[in-house]
Amino acid sequence: MPTTQAEAQPQNALSREATFDFFRRWGFLQASLDPLGQFFPPEPFPAEAPEGDDADEARRYYCGSIGAEFMHIASPEKRAWIQEQLESDYTAENPARILTGLIRADIFEQVIQQRYLGTKRFSLEGLTVLIPFLDQVFSTAAENGVERGLFAMAHRGRLNVMVNTVGRGSNEIFTRFEDVDPRSTMGGGDVKYHMGATGTLITPSGKSVLLHLASNPSHLEAVNPAILGRTRAYQERIGKDGKNKVLPIVIHGDAAFAGQGITAETLNLASLHGYNVGGTIQVITNNLLGFTANPEESNSSRFSSDLAKRLPIPIFHVNAEDPEAVAHTAAIAANYRYKFGSDVVVDLIGYRRHGHSEVDDPTVTQPRRYAIIKDHPALYKIYAEKIGVDPAAEVTAVQSEFFDDQKLATQAEHKISLRTLPDYWKPYYGGRLKADDNPRTGLDAAEVAALTTALTTAPAGFHVHPKVEKLLAQRVEMGNGKKPLDYGMAELLAYASLLKLGIPVRLSGQDSQRGTFNQRHSVLIDIESEVRYSPLTNIAPQQGRWQVYNSLLSEAACLGFEYGFSRDYPEALVLWEAQFGDFANGAQIIIDQFIAAGEAKWGLLSGVVMLLPHGYEGQGPEHSSARMERYLQLAAQDNIQIAQPSTAAQYFHLLRRQALRKWRKPLIVFTPKSMLRHPDAMSPVADLNRDNFLNVLPDNEVTDPRRILVCTGKIGHNLRVERAKRKLTDVAIVFLEQLYPWPKDELQAAIDAHPAAEEIIWVQEEPANMGAYSYVRPLLDRLAGDRPVLKVTRTASASPATGSAKAHELEEKTLIDLALGHGS
Repeated sequence: MPTTQAEAQPQNALSREATFDFFRRWGFLQASLDPLGQFFPPEPFPAEAPEGDDADEARRYYCGSIGAEFMHIASPEKRAWIQEQLESDYTAENPARILTGLIRADIFEQVIQQRYLGTKRFSLEGLTVLIPFLDQVFSTAAENGVERGLFAMAHRGRLNVMVNTVGRGSNEIFTRFEDVDPRSTMGGGDVKYHMGATGTLITPSGKSVLLHLASNPSHLEAVNPAILGRTRAYQERIGKDGKNKVLPIVIHGDAAFAGQGITAETLNLASLHGYNVGGTIQVITNNLLGFTANPEESNSSRFSSDLAKRLPIPIFHVNAEDPEAVAHTAAIAANYRYKFGSDVVVDLIGYRRHGHSEVDDPTVTQPRRYAIIKDHPALYKIYAEKIGVDPAAEVTAVQSEFFDDQKLATQAEHKISLRTLPDYWKPYYGGRLKADDNPRTGLDAAEVAALTTALTTAPAGFHVHPKVEKLLAQRVEMGNGKKPLDYGMAELLAYASLLKLGIPVRLSGQDSQRGTFNQRHSVLIDIESEVRYSPLTNIAPQQGRWQVYNSLLSEAACLGFEYGFSRDYPEALVLWEAQFGDFANGAQIIIDQFIAAGEAKWGLLSGVVMLLPHGYEGQGPEHSSARMERYLQLAAQDNIQIAQPSTAAQYFHLLRRQALRKWRKPLIVFTPKSMLRHPDAMSPVADLNRDNFLNVLPDNEVTDPRRILVCTGKIGHNLRVERAKRKLTDVAIVFLEQLYPWPKDELQAAIDAHPAAEEIIWVQEEPANMGAYSYVRPLLDRLAGDRPVLKVTRTASASPATGSAKAHELEEKTLIDLALGHGS
């Protein structure tokens, strides 16, 4: 009997749709992704795979040089779009342009290897396909309306990208190998593969894309949130169409993507309202090695990209030895970003031809792999043979170009800047503060009253919470001079006054809308509908943009984002707030490498403000100290400002000064907790009309003290209250409001006002090995003359504070007794 059609099919045959669904879901496991053929073998499917003609066709799409993971995306529309892109045949539009990119990438590295043998360069060889990949991304993006690309990457291939993507002259790179004019960077500057660069890419259709490669340190992935913050700033400058016109790209190493926590934090920013940039193209330059570690030693899953699978974004793995598959993936990634406003991950799986930094011998740790790499031809040769082109003439021309540029570099007298700052930086400056950059920060009573009305008025029919309504009524009294101002009201008045001038203000942090200590209430919430309303958005016509965001539970990524935003919005007041000051420890790399050192290393300025709640109230180690000592240790060469304003008015003037000056330096502010509402820290409205922030608050209440106490913040108020209670007249209390830059003249004047004082005592809440003591002691010695400088502190400790509220009270009482003189 003849067999039926059903009997002729294999037993595991499925319908066409079911067959394709299987390979859409699992095909990436058996995709041909191993660039060297031995070190990244396919994995078995989790179930028996379908067979037959439909399966063969599906394998061609999903088990070739591209392995796609997208079936975890909940949106049917997105999945269908990706299926359509992958289930169609692709032909490269411009093979010659791809070949040129590969030739230039490889020859650039070879010239450096010949001329600067043994010098670190972090070669791109083994992943030179990154150059045509980026070319295709920006070309496709340009057709979608992009005008500017901002991207960040670690060391590997960075110099190559500067020349062959950003468009900097190779002679500019070679001068850095020559290290001409070393005196120009004494004590500063950075190695060549950390520097940023700007340039222009011309697409095949003739469109121009302005490119900026961001400067970044050796702390892999730390730059990720900074480039997103910068992107957001550019997009907001443009306005409504900003997300289409500015494209961010982040280029990762495979081990770094899998290993660094800030990667997950930054990916999570992507779709949150306060941080969305319309999608980022995340590229993993995957050489299947992390320094000397194999993939199984550096990530716990098959792909280093698996971290991204928790998000509804597509992941494309592509064999970096197939340039046309890479170009196809680049086009899909760029179009997906523009169609859906979403992140997309591209995992370029290649290899590393040399050791980690060209001075390492990789045959020690991966002998088999490097025996194969040694004989593996350059990708441009493989691709030229595939498309039937003899590349010899072009290779010779490119070699001559780079050798000529290298010869020019040997004759150069100085390094050429690799970037040009945008025009909006022209009004601003770094270095030392100019004497005439001292704008008046005061406001008269009438202006304060007008701002108060705007700050305390909700829309008609808006149902304000009864507790908040009572607070607004108190703020009306504060703003009209009937009650002294607390920190919360002073802060909002500072923001409102700047917004009225057209200055944008952006504040983010965990619970920053209300404030950790229930002190801000910058956003009102209708208790019936939960509709939100911020009075700061309705201060005046044509006002500056007000933004306040409750951030995700992140320190490093959020602070990095705000630093980046401040880099490209210098006229804005940009603030990040820690929930408690000690929580900023989680962002230490951002603080050390960008905020404290960005100007010294890269000549890049920022006016970002860090608000760090600080004060010992018996709440335990993590809720006491903002680690003042760390910021003071980082302070040098006028790189940052460090302040602890001790009154509401001082806080008001400090914030306004930061925005109104043209001097752009990060500002570290130790803000209060219990002192937010303390009567001794409140200020009369008249103090807002003072000319400026005072770096030192002298003591004018005593006339002939025997000792001068110098302190910052909360402890000073506690001392003042106790001094009054004990009716002491022989102790002066001087508040040091700005710690850095050191206010030498103002503090000297405050001390000299009491010439009969026999001793100067530094008083702090923190243990002796923390706080400002180590920093201020030698500086006070120089001001004290013949008088001894003593200290009153907690005993040196491994932990910032006790966890016992009662122990805290005993310690604080002892501090105050010692400072004022026990039994006085």
